Amino acid sequence: MATIINSKLGENRGKKRIWIEGRKLLREGYEVGSRYDVELEQGKVQLRPTPQGKYTISKRTRNGVTLPIIDVNLQELSEIFDGVEMLRIQLTKGKIVVSAHFSHDKRLRREERLRAKLRSNTKLDIASFFHGGGVLERSIHTGFSDVSIDSRIAVCNEIESKYLEQSLKANAFMFDDDSIIIESPIELIDRTKQPQEVDWFTAGIPCTGASKSGRTKNKLEFAESHDSAGACFFSTLAMIEALNPSGICLENVTEYANTASMVVIRSVLTSLGYRVTETVLDGNDFGSLERRKRLCVIALSDGIADLSLDEIKPVKTKELHINEILEPISLDSDRYREFDYLAKKEARDKAAKKGFSRQLLTGTESFCGVIGKDYAKCRSTEPFLLHPDGVRSRLFTVREHCALKGIPEDMIEGLSDTIAHQVLGQSVIYPAFQAVARHVGSHLSTWANHSYDQTKLAA
Repeated sequence: MATIINSKLGENRGKKRIWIEGRKLLREGYEVGSRYDVELEQGKVQLRPTPQGKYTISKRTRNGVTLPIIDVNLQELSEIFDGVEMLRIQLTKGKIVVSAHFSHDKRLRREERLRAKLRSNTKLDIASFFHGGGVLERSIHTGFSDVSIDSRIAVCNEIESKYLEQSLKANAFMFDDDSIIIESPIELIDRTKQPQEVDWFTAGIPCTGASKSGRTKNKLEFAESHDSAGACFFSTLAMIEALNPSGICLENVTEYANTASMVVIRSVLTSLGYRVTETVLDGNDFGSLERRKRLCVIALSDGIADLSLDEIKPVKTKELHINEILEPISLDSDRYREFDYLAKKEARDKAAKKGFSRQLLTGTESFCGVIGKDYAKCRSTEPFLLHPDGVRSRLFTVREHCALKGIPEDMIEGLSDTIAHQVLGQSVIYPAFQAVARHVGSHLSTWANHSYDQTKLAA
């Protein structure tokens, strides 16, 4: 027989403490009053019953029932279990073995791997899920590169072949012969055949059920009610646990911060040994003309120094006006249209007091509203460039769309306008996440070198 206990390492009067009590002790033959010895080893503690043992099993009586207690309260436990929070206690007849829980070993392994790579200038392995056209991953790669951290995509997952194909072309320098490409819904990936552990994990979890427009369109009460996107967070957390990264970057619409999904994400990441930090990035604050706000979640392994996202510095200076990024399109171009049906819809929406109105811009503005995935469909609430005649208007071109978001043009090279707008419309503000990666990368480099220096001093 055997009994396994996963329990926190306790503390009593300034000393670390191992506490075991109850019928589970009786089940393995540990009686009140019997004696045992404690054997201290590197990384674990063993308790062995022996008639001449130094310690005695005590008791506790409640409601007339007396049960055994083992209480090990030794100063040496602080050295053996330095930095350990959770213990694994295995009870068998004749021996009790206490060791650090496997989650502690996973945490140490990922942190030591990251530290070693940062100090030796070895490429970081990145896992990218819900990859899309790879805009987020390129921005992270560039931000890390800005502070002399190189990276490669070790694992990449995307459900849409057309987006994946484009990233493989535009981001070819981020992939190599060992990169694993998974074209599949995330929930169909076999996690029992997980690839090698990674250093960094990125995911733009689908926001269809969380965004205001998505919930209205799909008539959802909760973000988690969406048929395809609602449970994506569950599979994302499972992949994080399997791949054991030292750092994580998740992004989503700002409304996602208040969903049940995000509550679970915070709780699970904390239980896996990460410290979670969040901020909202406004594109206008980071050099883009598009005023897109996104939730940015950074989680770093517990042993890495605390990170603040309050001091992220922009890497790009925003243009003063939209006119600066416009292509030289003739005013008699057939791109300019009257869009009578949108004008009529706007009138109906105002009459119904729905609060929707068109974004008709002249180009003199210092910002524009959000441009979404289906921009090519000419939707009424997204930005159009107004013709000087005040009647006609046009969509921004895909190159202008790139410029508004600060995304390199080569990321949509060769795509049709429809697919290019899709790639761009569901991506992030590039310079914002480049700035985040630069900030985090600098923090990680400082931690890696400082922790190494401290180790040398201790030695």
